[in-house]
Amino acid sequence: MTNEIPHEIESLLKDYPPLPDALDIDLGFCSCRIRSNSIELLARLSAYFSSIVSNVSIPTYQVTAIECDTPDFSNAFIDWKREPGKTGKKDSYINLDKARLIRKVRTGMMFYQSTDTAIAMGPCLENDNQVINFINNQFMTCLQQKEALICHAAAVVREGEALAVAGFSGGGKSTLMLEMLEQEGTTFLSNDRLFIKQTSVGVDAYGIPKLPRINPGTIVNNKRLQPLLTDELRQTFLSLPKDELWELEQKFDVDIDALYGEGRLQFEAPLKALLILNWSRHDQSDVSLHRVNLRQRRDLLQAILKSPGPFYQTVKGEFISDDYQADEDAYLAILDNIAVYEATGGVNFQQLSALYLAAGQEKQ
Repeated sequence: MTNEIPHEIESLLKDYPPLPDALDIDLGFCSCRIRSNSIELLARLSAYFSSIVSNVSIPTYQVTAIECDTPDFSNAFIDWKREPGKTGKKDSYINLDKARLIRKVRTGMMFYQSTDTAIAMGPCLENDNQVINFINNQFMTCLQQKEALICHAAAVVREGEALAVAGFSGGGKSTLMLEMLEQEGTTFLSNDRLFIKQTSVGVDAYGIPKLPRINPGTIVNNKRLQPLLTDELRQTFLSLPKDELWELEQKFDVDIDALYGEGRLQFEAPLKALLILNWSRHDQSDVSLHRVNLRQRRDLLQAILKSPGPFYQTVKGEFISDDYQADEDAYLAILDNIAVYEATGGVNFQQLSALYLAAGQEKQ
């Protein structure tokens, strides 16, 4: 019975009580206290979030991560329908009273989310990336409850202003963002989740503390990133046909501080421009950059839209369903106020990085 789940979770917390010590992280606009029964997990999370570790008197959120065997909640979970282009089952859920229990299908990790409680349960050490995502989901909820819109985009900051990059999955936005980060004076803002909000003076962009997770195709030809691979593994990837390497999904975390130097992370900035990748690796022509009006090119808007997902909860405690449809007009109303570019032609990351950074310095 679903009404027994909160009691089962309470019992789990009694069996695996969190340690007295906690980890506080602070983005400025939102903070989170992380508790766990695993000192090793807290150490890993402290290392991952090292740039934002800070003592917080009253955190916005608290996340408890319980390292234990996979809990057995004997209920019928409902599969969460994935977005177009995505295959396989990823999440399933049970709706409770102003709460939701989400199960990761592949790992069995369980996440309880309510307005005032966030608990991760299961083999957390084995799946620490899912715990990191759960923590970031609290920040994502915070931003969206403050009327920011979620975008499927990466972004860097240059001269105090954010330059965003969007594209359909596998389009190369992470690779381009990291290429732009090679330029002196740029800082990392976001890899895959960007939040935009209209203000009285313009548009603000917000990122979350989620390091880039990139595929081998992004790594093999970038000298700075090659320490992520052994020489043997790099040669294995280089031996693959180009199309196969481009499509290969095998994630590696990019530690920005370690690979690009400290002080290259920030989480909010005024948004100056957005670039949408509409190029093709099969096109032999030069890459080109031109400004577009999204109201006349709504097809490009689809590359930006992103569902808030199963973890998002409104201020009223309501969760969205998997048939959620983004309000395109709300996005357009904000994006009307920045420069929007489209990249077409063949794929050339260095050339497009130079073109976009130059365009970002122009007066709009």
